Amino acid sequence: MSLDFYWYPKCGSCRKAKKWLEDQNIEVNEIHIVENPPSKEELNSIYRKSGLEIKKFFNTSGQKYRQLGLKDKLATMTEDEMLELLSSDGMLIKRPITVGQDRVTVGFKEDQFEGTWTK
Repeated sequence: MSLDFYWYPKCGSCRKAKKWLEDQNIEVNEIHIVENPPSKEELNSIYRKSGLEIKKFFNTSGQKYRQLGLKDKLATMTEDEMLELLSSDGMLIKRPITVGQDRVTVGFKEDQFEGTWTK
């Protein structure tokens, strides 16, 4: 099993997730989320596969999120506008995003990884 792993190397959660995946001998295709943010189409596909709300893909603790005042703006944005915004800047995306054939995790929680990626 090889997973697409969208991450930011300076992010602590990303490094923990990467180490966890390595410890499980799970191969990953590392994608630097800031240098190569997923396109709007890729994000739409990942979002659909995840079953999560689109808002879960925003890095709500990020500086960029706060600068743009997104906390108040997201409520009135369309899904299409949110995908457009997310694809415009990798720093707006919650990370890591780990994508398998039919599963997606956003962020890193060890128990969630355990339940999702060791099946």
